[in-house]
Amino acid sequence: MELKLINAQGQDAGAVAASDLLFARDYNEALVHQLVTAYQANARSGNRAQLTRAEVHHSTKKPFKQKGTGRARAGMTSSPLWRGGGRAFPNKPDENFSQKINRKMFRAGMASILSQLARSERLRVIDEISVDAPRTKLLAAKMKDLGINNDRVLIIAPVVDENLWLSSRNLANVLVLEPQQADPVSLVRFDQVLLTREALRSIEEMYA
Repeated sequence: MELKLINAQGQDAGAVAASDLLFARDYNEALVHQLVTAYQANARSGNRAQLTRAEVHHSTKKPFKQKGTGRARAGMTSSPLWRGGGRAFPNKPDENFSQKINRKMFRAGMASILSQLARSERLRVIDEISVDAPRTKLLAAKMKDLGINNDRVLIIAPVVDENLWLSSRNLANVLVLEPQQADPVSLVRFDQVLLTREALRSIEEMYA
């Protein structure tokens, strides 16, 4: 399997060899969906909270007499049937949303995503990417030279130094990650994925 290699001006500079196990795999939509859903679920903080009928602010006085009104009998306004009453099965902060994904499934899902990116020409390889100073303008100019203007781009570099990280913070359409930080949601969400040669080898070691 060969991936497209570009130079600093965004021009075609040949190809680079890559693992067939990682970049020539059939696309498994069901597995990718499960992987993305599980990743997002595991990121949930579970901080929502609702009140039970014992926790809402209410009076213990009977709202109206038991008989003769034609209405259904009621003992307290905290009943879940009443507006402003407590919830019968409230959400609590200790609710667990996590989903388990086996290591073999995770690797297969990542390979499926990377293979689809390569097939759709959304993944390109560059020798290296760096900026001389922590300035957003420098990285924005580099993206323009590469032909990436309005597309959202995910840059995966072997080591994200301070200059590269600070330069990317104010670019809403650019995210810079190291290979071990690459996640399925980011790979799916961005229009273009830009890999350095060294980052490509690191990803192959992790998932191939």
